[in-house]
Amino acid sequence: MDVVNLIIFAAGAMLVVSILASIVSARSGAPLLLVFLVIGMLAGEQGIIGVEFDSPDVALLIGSVALAIILFDGGLRTHPERFRVALAPAAMLASVGVVITCILTGLTAAYLFGLSWVEGLLLGAILSSTDAAAVFSIFQSQGLRIKDRVASTLEIESGSNDPMAVILTVTLVSVLASSESSINAMVAVHVLQQAIVGAAMGYFSGRLFVVACRKLPLSFAFFPLLAVGASIMVYALTAKLGGSGFLAVYLMGYLIGNAKLPQVMHILRVHDGLAWLSQIVMFLMLGILMTPSSIFEIGVPALLLAAVLIFIARPLAVFISLLPFRFPWRDQVFISWVGLRGAVPIVLALFPWMAGLENQQLYFEVAFFVVLVSLIVQGWSILPVARWLKLEVPPEPEPDYRMPLDMVPGREVLEVAAFKIADDTPACDHHWDEISISVPVEFVGLIRDDAWVRRVSNPLLSAGDTVLVMANQRDLRKISDVLASSGSGDTGKRVNKASFFGDFVLNADVKLQDLTVFYALPDDLAEDLEQSIDDVIRKRFRRRVVVGDNVTLGNLILTVRDVADNGDIVKVGVKTAAS
Repeated sequence: MDVVNLIIFAAGAMLVVSILASIVSARSGAPLLLVFLVIGMLAGEQGIIGVEFDSPDVALLIGSVALAIILFDGGLRTHPERFRVALAPAAMLASVGVVITCILTGLTAAYLFGLSWVEGLLLGAILSSTDAAAVFSIFQSQGLRIKDRVASTLEIESGSNDPMAVILTVTLVSVLASSESSINAMVAVHVLQQAIVGAAMGYFSGRLFVVACRKLPLSFAFFPLLAVGASIMVYALTAKLGGSGFLAVYLMGYLIGNAKLPQVMHILRVHDGLAWLSQIVMFLMLGILMTPSSIFEIGVPALLLAAVLIFIARPLAVFISLLPFRFPWRDQVFISWVGLRGAVPIVLALFPWMAGLENQQLYFEVAFFVVLVSLIVQGWSILPVARWLKLEVPPEPEPDYRMPLDMVPGREVLEVAAFKIADDTPACDHHWDEISISVPVEFVGLIRDDAWVRRVSNPLLSAGDTVLVMANQRDLRKISDVLASSGSGDTGKRVNKASFFGDFVLNADVKLQDLTVFYALPDDLAEDLEQSIDDVIRKRFRRRVVVGDNVTLGNLILTVRDVADNGDIVKVGVKTAAS
């Protein structure tokens, strides 16, 4: 019994230390996943606690479940606009990009470690996928918001390239396990089966869950638990049927997250914690599984392999995959730099271990080392690189707190939202009746000096107040534009709206001719003066425009500030190059 209690205490202590370490991570800028990995190594056999763990089958089981939960959570938070903007380029990166990375990295690995070309390709396949957990967590923990085209491409790619890496890894493990030296045409059939079965299972399970949410008379507290149970079940069933379980849970999460359900907000809140718990447990476990002393034995060639992967293989894969899509060079550089490796390569490195292949330990040690280098070099530098490339955009205004109401007629989702009024909030120093909001919104109450102000129907909103409103979920964005902070009061390094978009806002249907009254435009625009700002910008980009895209007309910079669902530009920010 004492041993059991000691194990429980050690597990709880590691979890507590990992969570508290997030404070250090936030202040130092270190990627949280790196912190979890290091804590796991310190708790391992050669660390402070000395935990002995040498069970790849248990590690694979825990890692697979954790990744399913993380990818399901990533799907929940992916909006349809992401797919409209970046589905095609992300699909190219998740397929062609993975294959190119696998070949270049694999051939390099074969040369550096003296492996056969098939063994080298296996190591390349293990390292070929970017990690959704790493990408999502670093963006979230650092509060980084970049241009939608880049963010959408990265999120969809990192959430969908795992199946290709898994397929390549399993195929090459099978080839080596059967002592064959060639890869036959069945690989293409295997790839199609994984993709088709995974997509079909994800679609039907997502639709079924949405119907269940509307029909089942369950308490709201049960729906997050139902979601996590269903996602794990769908992952296992899809894998059993020969499909990609990772693709299935990601698509299932996407369909649930974008359904008009009052339960979605509850599911998101619970799954945010579950996704973090999964990452903590997975990285702690993988850290414990690693023997730190073995890193030094393969350190030099593994470091060279990491350098080739980060600075040659990934950039070439990105540039070749994105050639048809005319991405700006800044976007391509950032996408190639954020090819983060996380838990997925380490988990995939357990496959040859489970199959009993020769050099099984080498695959795991090299994968672990490369992931460590990736998190240190790339993870630590994401924020400064995004700012250097000028890809960071101001955060969208949003409520400080929101709560869905379950007593909703039909499919309308009503929410109570709380907004903390700041000096730069557009509604600050205005009475409620003076505020112009273009969508239906109901004033619920006011909290001032930590006390609920009662019997007030037309309050004067002051800095420090918290105003409560009730509105339809779909209208909260427009309400946030009026009641949330604009970000202009942020004195830190994070970009704010005033500096990014400029102090003036114009409707995109304004013609260039109208701008000549206030600004001097270049002579070569004489033929375009009758065109609208929307037409000029879209003609320059020749693709779907996103918030943050800009064009320079002489000394004038026009930056896209708002885009409609159909892709039309609604508003642009105006500033001069000197500002």
